[in-house]
Amino acid sequence: MTGTEPQGPVGVLVMAYGTPEDYGDVAAFYADVRRGRPPAAEQLADLEGRYRAIGGVSQLRTRTEEQVNGIAAALEEHTAGRFRCAYGAKHAEPTIETTVAALRAEGIRRLVGLVLAPHYSSASVGEYLLRAQAACEAAGIEARFVEDWHDNAELIALLAERVRAALSLVAGDNVELLVSAHSLPLRVIEAGDGYDERLAETARLVAAAVPTERFTVCWQSAGRTPERWIGPDVLEVLRRLAAEECDGVVVCPAGFVSDHLEISYDLDIEARRLAGELGLGFARTESLNADGRLCRALARLVAKEAEDW
Repeated sequence: MTGTEPQGPVGVLVMAYGTPEDYGDVAAFYADVRRGRPPAAEQLADLEGRYRAIGGVSQLRTRTEEQVNGIAAALEEHTAGRFRCAYGAKHAEPTIETTVAALRAEGIRRLVGLVLAPHYSSASVGEYLLRAQAACEAAGIEARFVEDWHDNAELIALLAERVRAALSLVAGDNVELLVSAHSLPLRVIEAGDGYDERLAETARLVAAAVPTERFTVCWQSAGRTPERWIGPDVLEVLRRLAAEECDGVVVCPAGFVSDHLEISYDLDIEARRLAGELGLGFARTESLNADGRLCRALARLVAKEAEDW
């Protein structure tokens, strides 16, 4: 192949965590998350209980499809016919590898990958990128990736807009903004990963845009394993703020871009319930989901990666 041959459309691999298709798939999904190791009975019962509490299934698959469609539409508006978007999941079908193979079968020779998570970590986003890169190499596809977008101006503006709306729902002058992301094993941070620093920067930028000087960076949804995970946990922070006679909190889960189990259960049920028991006002920012401004911002990041192709 010479440099003058036509390349055809650029593939766009949009990646997300994945979720069980229905309640009956929870056990198989959990085993995949655990790298093929079946969960203990009590672990499975706990996860199944969380899914039951939010109606049996997560909104993640639907929300992700809407986001992929939104990014595809924005790219089509940017340059008609140039990009072909497809979804690949880390722990569900279609997997990252399945989608890369399908794109290659459609004639894709160049691809830009994007993970629907703003904050890079080698233990989260990095794992998606390694799998995508390996699949592309096996398929003979040249690949580039949007690795991190935690400080994207549109992301910050959207989060700040939602924080302002949520703050109006909590009474009192002494209201704390909690900016959260999914916890990871502490060893990741101790190895110099920088994931915590990226979330802290997002929090500072959002707080400045709101504006508010009252904010705390915290973590949520830590795995149920013996090792230590990044803290403080959002529930721990709620207990501390209640002891300090805070009026209430607004939780902004900046590490997540759509509704799913870790928001619908961990925040909307578990954290909200604890806040009520502690006498704290509570509000959670509306999820970004398929907000057109987010989809257009992500499309611009993808187009930038491919601009010299």
